[in-house]
Amino acid sequence: MKLRLLLLIVFLGIQTVHAQRVIKLPHEKPKIINWEKGEKEYFSKVANATIVANISSPTLTVYEPDPEKKNGTSIIIAPGGGMYFLSMKSEGYNVAEWLASKGITAYILKYRLVPTGEDAAEDLNAIIKESNQERIRITKEVLPYSVNDGLSAISYVRENAKTLGIDPQKIGFMGFSAGGVIAFGVVNECKKENRPNFLVPVYPGTDLISPKPTKDTPPTLFVTAANDQLIDATFFTELFNRWHKAGVKTGMHMYTKGGHGFGTWKRGFPSDNWLDRFYEWAESEDFITTKP
Repeated sequence: MKLRLLLLIVFLGIQTVHAQRVIKLPHEKPKIINWEKGEKEYFSKVANATIVANISSPTLTVYEPDPEKKNGTSIIIAPGGGMYFLSMKSEGYNVAEWLASKGITAYILKYRLVPTGEDAAEDLNAIIKESNQERIRITKEVLPYSVNDGLSAISYVRENAKTLGIDPQKIGFMGFSAGGVIAFGVVNECKKENRPNFLVPVYPGTDLISPKPTKDTPPTLFVTAANDQLIDATFFTELFNRWHKAGVKTGMHMYTKGGHGFGTWKRGFPSDNWLDRFYEWAESEDFITTKP
């Protein structure tokens, strides 16, 4: 009996450690988009990944660092998935846990997505094969709401900085693939109160938004691979040039190997360690202050 009780206490303790606080973000319900099915998280055989689909209400999932390590920096993470789903493990959970281990408060943003059926990854593949132009049309209907979710996330974190225990002038936005498109939308639409302090687009998407950097665009670090299967490497160099010409502090890590969607997967390439390179950049730009 005592052993069972002890095991139960240990189990509950583990559950508490892994439980994360979820914040519901304010949003307006679209009139032209209808999500018939509810949000769901599952392992997709098509995507070969744990994904979340059918997001109709934006949220932030909070990953708090150890209080002794907490340095005041925070980062909002927008996973990718073509606006049809979110790749939660490689571009969400793993990233948030790594950032929290470094003293950074991480927020995984679940932004609104295209309504889908049984398997969102299968739906995405099907629409691309049928008509890529139709995919773009459908996605652009949802995109303004997704970008608003990104802006709302920044507003919430900054407005509640004192309660959250973070520095309102050290809020970053990190977007992967389609999440990088959200980052571009944030750059285009933000005002002073919801402008991130730094931006990290990781192999950002290209065909939904034309980013318009200005002198007010926050310092940016691009992370990409030259052998990206979906995006020509010259697009990334063009982005760098566009940012640089606008007078924005800009850095880039373009790895020879990695492909599209390398995220936090370990493949034995230098791109496996891109988070370390990001940390060095953010530290050198004074967005991270390491506690002694």
